[in-house]
Amino acid sequence: MIQHLTEDRVKEVLNQAAGKTVAVIGDVMLDRYFWGSVSRVSPEAPVPVIDIDKESFHLGGAANVAKNLKTLGLNPLLCGIIGDDNSGRRFYEIAKQDGINPDGLFIDKNRPTIVKTRIIGNNQHIARLDREVRDNIPVEGKTHINSILKDRNDLAGIIFEDYDKGSITEDLIIQTLAFAQDNNIPVFVDPKKKHFFEYRGVTVFKPNRKEAANALELPVSSLDEIRSAGLKILEELECKNVLLTLGSRGMMLFESNGDISSVPTKARNVADVSGAGDTAIATIAAAYAGGANIKESAEMANFASGVVCESPGIVAIASDELIKTVRNTSKNQQ
Repeated sequence: MIQHLTEDRVKEVLNQAAGKTVAVIGDVMLDRYFWGSVSRVSPEAPVPVIDIDKESFHLGGAANVAKNLKTLGLNPLLCGIIGDDNSGRRFYEIAKQDGINPDGLFIDKNRPTIVKTRIIGNNQHIARLDREVRDNIPVEGKTHINSILKDRNDLAGIIFEDYDKGSITEDLIIQTLAFAQDNNIPVFVDPKKKHFFEYRGVTVFKPNRKEAANALELPVSSLDEIRSAGLKILEELECKNVLLTLGSRGMMLFESNGDISSVPTKARNVADVSGAGDTAIATIAAAYAGGANIKESAEMANFASGVVCESPGIVAIASDELIKTVRNTSKNQQ
């Protein structure tokens, strides 16, 4: 089991990470929320009737990873694809308002911006409506992202946030990994099935249990199966670390030096797991940029994911919330 972090160590790491630039490459989305209350069932069908109180828009997908980096005190560089539509323009405006550098966004006139609409009633997630196109990003988009990355000489990390929506392609992965290796830039990956085995040699590869099971086509439930899956991924991808997230069972960290560590879950009252993976990968990259070792980075990510799971909807972790949670946990263990 990983040793517990101290409040002072978390502060030190976040202070050293503050202001550093981390690029986020992936499928960006606009999250639209309808918030309301439920007091009756529809006479037309056995479904709840939601009286809408408010509507809100937020950055989703890879953009939520960037938002988490920003609230942890870093400067994210967001790279992805949006449409030349009202949703894309709203997305761009929100990114700028949130202090996220949108220079890496490619505007494609031939596809819509991905929009996920969530219906929240009585603080419970009731339904989701998706509008998306999964075509691969055009050559012009990949060229744009590559040029943006190569123009930067201050990157403290690169995150791939892959949702299999087309923004990430095999050649973009190969080109980016070569660039990162040539410039000694750590790479962190939150994968999906399509490109699972293409992220070779990265710093941290972070699948969840379901993604690992689907990619390996093996059960990943028992402790022995989890260990076997983590070691197999570590070997096949020749990466430095694999962090396998296990939902309510926490995380398990596999290091290339042979160490295997369990990271117990930190969530107390789970309201919504949406966005927990985004928070985890952002926190790992932020901690690493701040000089934390991989075990410290994994535990910070676990704390951060636990915090965001306690709020309905997709929220970003703030540095003061992370510090407070670590402090309270340390007090309870004394």
